[in-house]
Amino acid sequence: MKIIHSGLAASSEEKADRFFIDILGLEKSVPKILDKKLAQAIFGINDELLLIHYRGGTVHYEVLVYREYKAPEKQIAHSCIQVSDLINIVNKCRDAGLKIVEIPKGSVVVTFISDYDGNLFEVKE
Repeated sequence: MKIIHSGLAASSEEKADRFFIDILGLEKSVPKILDKKLAQAIFGINDELLLIHYRGGTVHYEVLVYREYKAPEKQIAHSCIQVSDLINIVNKCRDAGLKIVEIPKGSVVVTFISDYDGNLFEVKE
């Protein structure tokens, strides 16, 4: 079994770009439109959605832009990614005003960051 991509939501293309390109350094595909009929059939959303793929290394996020998207108040679902420079990513997130949670766990620190729409990422080096 292999994960092909992870699907996430964003409230705007600009917010998605700021996180996935500016913070994580992923490459962006040309955005496509998921038509209203398909969005309704799959997600129960009666609106067309912008669909953007962000890729880098073995990471592939499919982001659906839905202007009314709101993350759950208590977000526990998350994606765990390995980066080559954790300190740099954390500093970029801090400079961008994103939520960072660092939890000591034995001899290591577990790091979670939230993007501009509340999607949660565990980040390891």
